[in-house]
Amino acid sequence: MSIPMSLRIAKNALKEVFLEPSLANRHGLIAGATGTGKTVTLQKMAESFSSIGVPVFLADIKGDLSGIGALGVENPKVQARISELKIEDFLFSKNPVIFWDMYGQFGHPIRATISDVGPLMLAQLLELNETQEGVLQQIFKIADDRNLLILDLKDLQSTVRFVAENNKEFQSQYGNIAASSAGAIQRSLLNLEQQGAADFFGEPMFNILDFLSCDSDGKGQIHLLTASKLVNSPKLYSIFLLWLLSELFENLPEAGDLEKPKLVFFFDEAHLLFKDTSKALVGKIEQVVRLIRSKGVGIYFVTQNPGDIPESILGQLGNRVQHALRAFTPKDQKAVKAAASSMRPNPNFKTEEVITQLGVGEALVSFLDKDGTPAITERAFVIPPQSKIGPMDPSVQSALIKSSLYFGRYEEKLDSLSAFESLNKKNTEEAPPKEKVKTAARVSTRASVGETMIKSAARTVANEVGRQVIRGLLGSIFRK
Repeated sequence: MSIPMSLRIAKNALKEVFLEPSLANRHGLIAGATGTGKTVTLQKMAESFSSIGVPVFLADIKGDLSGIGALGVENPKVQARISELKIEDFLFSKNPVIFWDMYGQFGHPIRATISDVGPLMLAQLLELNETQEGVLQQIFKIADDRNLLILDLKDLQSTVRFVAENNKEFQSQYGNIAASSAGAIQRSLLNLEQQGAADFFGEPMFNILDFLSCDSDGKGQIHLLTASKLVNSPKLYSIFLLWLLSELFENLPEAGDLEKPKLVFFFDEAHLLFKDTSKALVGKIEQVVRLIRSKGVGIYFVTQNPGDIPESILGQLGNRVQHALRAFTPKDQKAVKAAASSMRPNPNFKTEEVITQLGVGEALVSFLDKDGTPAITERAFVIPPQSKIGPMDPSVQSALIKSSLYFGRYEEKLDSLSAFESLNKKNTEEAPPKEKVKTAARVSTRASVGETMIKSAARTVANEVGRQVIRGLLGSIFRK
């Protein structure tokens, strides 16, 4: 595909507003109150990236984004906006979409092993205090040192119990492990299981490089996560997306300056990521946001208020689309003032006043110019998406899932020999075969020890002492 042109995102009576693909990995923010047009803006930007061969990941929180994979249809609101903006070259189209679903109901399943998620993110998910988080770190260290594969929740439960019961054996090398903390971790794991996390943890683990795909026409695949159920468990949702980011960060090589991103990642309901998050983890997220752009990934946070994002991260978001904010209370007024002060002023209007006056689909837009500096803020309407606004027909979505290149790759959940079996002293070579488990796609038996170790070889590196697990910035396993 040729060098991408600037992406036309918004327009007013005087000018069009463009996003430079070469600066799209400088990250961005889409903000605004409920009902002001954030979802349509997200859809417009996603299909624009796709059109120049950039793969996109986004989460469908409300169940109304699947239409991005269907041909746009005429409706009075779209036609009125096109006429108002005098857009003469508007054509309806559709985009290549791959559907994903952590629960495997409305898309291909996405799974991760407990070991790959790591103790830092898992402690946040389990809502552990500082002492309990330290104990979890010790448990992971013991498991890593002993080559105990912690793949799913039952593996971790078994490992926690094993370490607690043999605390004296580990005390001299790893420090004391309080039984009360181990018990608190086990209770949190039970709560997590009740939230449906068992569907997420296990194998086959998702290969993050599957996100870096284009269709036969060179358009970037839009990887759409069905998240209307997942978002009901806010911690699980936010840690799940953070794990995906950590996988991108740990697996992609340095890319330098590119003509366009390798991937654009939209993080919807971004406030959930930072709510009640430890300072240590926020600091790690800040590092990932700062460093991942050199690997060609652009992150776009979508939230109601810019104040939902820590200032240390907000300052790294160069491309801004600010929809209307409400100013009913002193707290709201303070938020409006803060949002206005973060955008480059336009001498033709007062940003602080205009933010509260914007109509649906209208926004204050400031993208980085070709020199990498924020452009003067423009008041403009986001151009309607060319794909369908609203959900796709369920039968069409089901057909797309079954015809996908990924269908059958992740549908079958595996149950490899891991910590649960090792700690229960099962002799896998002599034990009778495990009863076959039926799935939607195929029938599978437990993997052998040899198969498991071969599959897991990429998760470890050799040193002069033996095999040692290396963990990355967010605690996930570092692989090259």
